[in-house]
Amino acid sequence: MSAGPYNYSYIFKYIIIGDMGVGKSCLLHQFTEKKFMADCPHTIGVEFGTRIIEVSGQKIKLQIWDTAGQERFRAVTRSYYRGAAGALMVYDITRRSTYNHLSSWLTDTRNLTNPSTVIFLIGNKCDLEGQRDVTYEEASKFAEENGLMFVEASAKTGDNVEEAFLETAKKIYQSIQDGRLDLNAAESGVQHKPSQPGRNNLTNDQQTNKDNCAC
Repeated sequence: MSAGPYNYSYIFKYIIIGDMGVGKSCLLHQFTEKKFMADCPHTIGVEFGTRIIEVSGQKIKLQIWDTAGQERFRAVTRSYYRGAAGALMVYDITRRSTYNHLSSWLTDTRNLTNPSTVIFLIGNKCDLEGQRDVTYEEASKFAEENGLMFVEASAKTGDNVEEAFLETAKKIYQSIQDGRLDLNAAESGVQHKPSQPGRNNLTNDQQTNKDNCAC
């Protein structure tokens, strides 16, 4: 029972990115707490959330970095992209400007993460259908053209929130199984947790040293 919080095989690092007010923190809270925060304060810098999930019989701890969307924090939040195994890129279906900025967010993600990083596009606030400003079809086309996974979701109702986080994890895990993700590289965004915690620290140090000459 006491080993419960540490009963997982992998840690996957996620980042949530997108313009201010698209609902990044609300999506994180809905996923980790199963609750909707109606008055969600704007994130300053970065906030964190964690949850243990199961993929193909393996327990995986998601370490989720919720980044600030304001332009004045952009330079700071770029530093958090490194070593992300998954990136959830969020726009608001009722605000076209947040959709128009996706190309900029995607460029940052491609430039600052590793080639194996799984990018999942989320059109948030699908519960506000009457205020829709971006069609499902055009966002789906954008995702397809850029090789992204895509879903419309609602942090308020919980629709498709689980799917976005879990499908990202499944794709990351598949990359590990296929040998496309090097667990010895710190920038992979994945840590394998050995059964003996003492060895984990040494392994992480070695990974960091190895990573200095990578890239």
